[in-house]
Amino acid sequence: MLKEILLVIAAYLLGSVPTGLLLGRAFGVDVRSAGSGNIGATNVYRTLGRKFGIMTLAGDCLKGLVPVLAAQQLGLSSGWIALTGLAAFLGHVYTVFLGFKGGKGVATALGVFIGVSPVAVPAALAIFSLVLWKWRYVSLASITAAAAIPVIVTLAEHDAFITLMSLAIAAIVIHKHRENIERLRAGTESKFKA
Repeated sequence: MLKEILLVIAAYLLGSVPTGLLLGRAFGVDVRSAGSGNIGATNVYRTLGRKFGIMTLAGDCLKGLVPVLAAQQLGLSSGWIALTGLAAFLGHVYTVFLGFKGGKGVATALGVFIGVSPVAVPAALAIFSLVLWKWRYVSLASITAAAAIPVIVTLAEHDAFITLMSLAIAAIVIHKHRENIERLRAGTESKFKA
C-alpha cells in the first residue's frame, strides 16, 4: 500500500511541473502574461512559436504517461493505475507550484490515455483532428475529444476504474474550457493558425 500511495503523490508532483511556464521563463517570457494566459501548449505555441509549443505538448504528455507506465511496471491493479493517471492529470490542472492554478489538462490527459488505453487514443485523436480541421478551434476540438474519450475508453477497455478515471478527466477538461465555450458561443474565440 505504501508504494501505491507514494506513486500517486509522485504522479501528482510530476504532473504539477509547469512545462510551458518553465520553457517561457528560460527565454524571459511569462506565458501567464501573454496570449490567453494559459500555461499549456496552445498558448505557448501562439506566444513562443511552433518549436516551444511542440516541446510543451511533449513535456505535458510525458507527465501523464510516465507515472502510468511506472504503475504498470510495478504490477499495480487497474484501480491504482487509474488513480495514478488521475493524480498526474490533476497535478497539471491544479499545480501545487502555482497556487493550484494550472493548464487545461488536454496534453497530460493524452499521456495518461496513451498509457492506459493506447487502442482508444487514435480514435480520440481522429475526432480532435477532424474538428480542428473543420472549424479551426483548438478549444472545440479539445472539448469534443474530451466528451468522446470516456465512451471510446469504455468500449476499448471494459474496466470500471479506467472508465471512472476517463469520466473525471473529461468532466474537468470540459469545465476548464468554460471560458472558451462562452467565447465560442459569442463568436469571439481565436482560431488556430498553423
